Amino acid sequence: MSTARRAWTTALFTVAALTAVLGVTPHRAPVVEAPDELTVRVDTGQLRGVRSGAHRVFFGIPYAGPPTGVHRWAAPRPAGHWSGVRDASRPGPLCPQVPSAYADISSLEEDCLVLNVTAPPKGRGGPRPVLVWIHGDGSVGGGEFFGARGLADRGVVVVTINYRLGIFGGYAQQGLLGSGTFGLQDQQAALRWVQRNAPSFGGDPSRVTVAGSSFGASAITGHLTSPGARGLFHRAVLSSGEGMMDMPAGMMGPEVPGYPWYVWRPAQEMREISAEMTASLGCASADPARTLECLRGLPVKTILKVPHIMNAFQAFGYGNEVLPQLPPDALSAGRFHRVPVLSGATLDEHRTFVGMQYDAVGTPFTTDDYDRALSTAFGADAAVVARAYPVTDFPSPALAWATVVTDRMWALGTAAQHSVLSQRVPLYAYEFADRDAPMYLPLPGDFDFGAFHAGDTPYVFDDAEARAHFTPAQWRLSDTMTDYWAAFARTGAPAAAQGVPPWPRYAPGAPVPYTQSLAPDAIGPVDYARGHRLEFWQRLG
Repeated sequence: MSTARRAWTTALFTVAALTAVLGVTPHRAPVVEAPDELTVRVDTGQLRGVRSGAHRVFFGIPYAGPPTGVHRWAAPRPAGHWSGVRDASRPGPLCPQVPSAYADISSLEEDCLVLNVTAPPKGRGGPRPVLVWIHGDGSVGGGEFFGARGLADRGVVVVTINYRLGIFGGYAQQGLLGSGTFGLQDQQAALRWVQRNAPSFGGDPSRVTVAGSSFGASAITGHLTSPGARGLFHRAVLSSGEGMMDMPAGMMGPEVPGYPWYVWRPAQEMREISAEMTASLGCASADPARTLECLRGLPVKTILKVPHIMNAFQAFGYGNEVLPQLPPDALSAGRFHRVPVLSGATLDEHRTFVGMQYDAVGTPFTTDDYDRALSTAFGADAAVVARAYPVTDFPSPALAWATVVTDRMWALGTAAQHSVLSQRVPLYAYEFADRDAPMYLPLPGDFDFGAFHAGDTPYVFDDAEARAHFTPAQWRLSDTMTDYWAAFARTGAPAAAQGVPPWPRYAPGAPVPYTQSLAPDAIGPVDYARGHRLEFWQRLG
């Protein structure tokens, strides 16, 4: 493997381990209470779910057939029918993945294309809106880890999904239909399942919101531009998405080269990554068909033994049937599905990554490190950036560097996406700003993580470990955020109950386009561009 690509995959390993804890796998779904059995019929058979509090929960529902044998690295196929009543009281298998120091989960099971449904109790009032959650990260996690009782309390049917991860979702080869997009195809198959089966759970297939954080939000940016996703959803929620974010050199680690886009790779590069990552598996052949046949015949365990083979595929290939065009180009040209969007990021996105690479694990990021990082990222402009972000203005060099990267990479990319989307569809922008959000990474050192990457997810989805540390003000923020998300799923606008702060639409031509700051007892407008010095970064180019 090339030195540059090895550095990139090593960095993604760090990101994968981190995201696994922050937005993907902190805890399993809430413990199911009274074992009352409830039965519904979907298009492949009958299901028996359970009751969790007032809600009906159905786990492990197949939405596509097993991607095994000749179906490994192929489009998802229809799920098989079953006779009798299928038990849906426990989560299904996770898709293949490997454990990390921060997420002690693993799976070797390819028969994993399942989803979970949390539905409000049956009652009057007509069909309910549906929210489909695409979990973050490209190599770990599963839908079962996101409890949805808060949203269900507000009348939303919530669907969480498993999809192929890492190499199983992103492998690419010359002549292989759908190369680099099998995870995206799984997500679209799940959305088609929702269109067919939402009414069985009281859901309205004409009011489907697709929502995700981090890698999941980036996937949704792809779906906004994908022909195959047309009509499958009617609103979108993007939390800390990287869809229009680039990656200057060194920002994800001192040895990581720059890339034009954080999550998008051309088809040829996806094929090169696949060839490099599978070279040691003994399947290389001059005949691509024989290579594919050999790789499809390998046990999952054998594939997962290749170092970083899952983390190298935290990108989506474009220039194919699923993503014909680079998504940022399609968005900028207005070639995307016209649906309302709720989108935002956290105030301190990059503190997470700096902390876990340096200070929080006992390796302080020094002033010399800061100078080297600026030089790597900005070259001749390093001194300009150093004057704009003098290290003496921050409590530590680590926080100085985290602020630079948050503003230059995350905020600039978020603002660019808001600009192009809001010119054609209703967009509601936010910034999660709770700098005391509970941090639950098992890190030995002290570090001020602030409003960290994916720190907002437990405020909408049930997570016992994070919520155990909520203050009363944080519980109020959680309630309000869940109100907003549920209202958006119902109507396409985050207009919530009386007494909840208003949330105007983002107006791209306004002197200060409206962005809602979400902080405990401090919800209201924020000047996002000024707060992240976007004018400076836009001038710097």
